[in-house]
Formats: sequence, structure tokens, C-alpha cells
Amino acid sequence: MPGPLIRTVVYSSLFIGVVLVYLPARTLARAGIERPDHFELAQGVGAVAVIVGAALAVWCIAAFVSVGRGTPAPFDPPRRLVVRGPYRYLRNPMYLGATLALGGAAVFYESGALAAYTAGFALLMHAFVVLYEEPARAATFGPDYADYCRRVGRWYPTPGASASNETTGR
Repeated sequence: MPGPLIRTVVYSSLFIGVVLVYLPARTLARAGIERPDHFELAQGVGAVAVIVGAALAVWCIAAFVSVGRGTPAPFDPPRRLVVRGPYRYLRNPMYLGATLALGGAAVFYESGALAAYTAGFALLMHAFVVLYEEPARAATFGPDYADYCRRVGRWYPTPGASASNETTGR
């Protein structure tokens, strides 16, 4: 397991550092937005969303390493189908967590520019999931993945449904 863990730390740090920290910071700087002087309701709501979104994303990353024996990187994916943790209820909780964290930052900074960045990120992740990830997972995990897709929603939890198998994979 040390191999996937080390690779995950490197890949996740690069993705988080560039896409979820550096580019949003540049977006805020270009818009001339600085940290708010006062901590009001918007900052509280935004901070909670950032914390919840980040925690969800980290939980997903941990599941990829411990259950999937792989990483979140598309070029080094899990070797086993991950249907535990948040993946029991939603097929793409990591992207949802990242989007929630970005959206929370937009609320915290009260930034339309960062809200637009968040919307662009969400649309790009949706396209990536539909055009690449789902076909790749279907090719790798076959009927197990097809069954998982029938039971678990892509972006919204299906009421009363969850992944029934703890882990599967080939």
C-alpha cells in the first residue's frame, strides 16, 4: 500500500495545489478581491462549505488508496472498484466535494469571478466523467460497474439506494 499512498499524495497535492488553490487565488487576484475584513454570515457559510467539501474529497482520496489500491489520477486509477465510504451513495463524491469547497470559497469571498470559476470547474468535471471516466470504468470493471451505475446516482444520491457490495473489482 505505500506505493499508492505516495503516488496519491503527490498527484492529489498537484491537483489541489493548482486547480483548487493556485488558479482560484489567481482568479480572486485578477478580480481585485482580498480576504474580507469582517467575518459575517457569508464567510461562516462559505467556511463551512469549504471544510465539508474538503473533508469529503479527502475521504474519497483515502478510499481510493485503501479500498481501490490506486489513486484519483486518471492515469493511475484504482485497481478495485470503490463502492465504500461516500461512494456507497454517490458515484462522484470527490468532484462534488471539490466543487462544494470551491463554491464555499466563492461565498466566503463574495466573488462572482470565483463562482464562475466554480461553475466552469463543475461543467468540466461533468464532461470528464461522462466522456472519459464512466467509459473507462465500464471497460475496466464491466458488469460490476454497470450494476453500480444502476444503483448509485452520478451526482445525486438515489433515495434508499446504495452500493450493496462493499468492494468489487477484477
